[in-house]
Amino acid sequence: MIPYKLRYVLACLNKPRDVTSALRFLFRRDVSIPFIARLRYVAQIYSISLHVWCVHTEEEILEIAAAILATPPELEGVVVEAGCYKGGSTAKLSLAARLANRRLVVFDSFEGLPDTDEPPQRSILGESAHFKGGLYRGAYAEVIDNVRRFGDVGRCRFVKGWFEDTMPGFAEDVVVGFLDVDLASSTRTCIKFLFPRLRVGGSLFSQDGHLPLVIDVLEDDEFWKHEVGRSKPPMDGLRTTKLVRMVNR
Repeated sequence: MIPYKLRYVLACLNKPRDVTSALRFLFRRDVSIPFIARLRYVAQIYSISLHVWCVHTEEEILEIAAAILATPPELEGVVVEAGCYKGGSTAKLSLAARLANRRLVVFDSFEGLPDTDEPPQRSILGESAHFKGGLYRGAYAEVIDNVRRFGDVGRCRFVKGWFEDTMPGFAEDVVVGFLDVDLASSTRTCIKFLFPRLRVGGSLFSQDGHLPLVIDVLEDDEFWKHEVGRSKPPMDGLRTTKLVRMVNR
């Protein structure tokens, strides 16, 4: 079996989009941090992926980080992550939050996915997806240790529990949110409670935009109207990429 670190390096060599996105991040005009800080951040996120098993791409993280860093400093609010697995994305986003002088609130059960009756599906990318309870479990201690070693754990507040139990009491303004929750039911819950907290101009990202059941939620006008309390927002990447960006305008 090929060691994980070697597999990761080989995978990077076959993902020119990640290289292109790194270059784009380095030269973006809407990101206000110095070039050397951007370069250091890119190096850090690749290093984290060498040490922590991650299910996202660097291209996706860089897009979210750019949204965090492009948010005007005077716009108050936190960054939110829902679904952190083993803490790789948390470590990366915590470093972006530090650069932006913001806090990161992390929601996760730390028990993996909840039990679900959502049927198997084939993604728009042609992949088979079948989720079951306990999948993508990252133990609380493991996540904390990974973020402490590779990110900025002092920037984070961890909210342990199922989303339907923890999110109704969340009352902070949000500037950027990141959902990596896999299930349509969890996507509904997160959007229902987080999008109304999103500041005007803020963005909520879903990494599950390749899944037909999640797409159905994102496109459901009745859900947006009656459960979220607003019309469906503009979305970038819907039905074309895994990462979908919803903008509060």
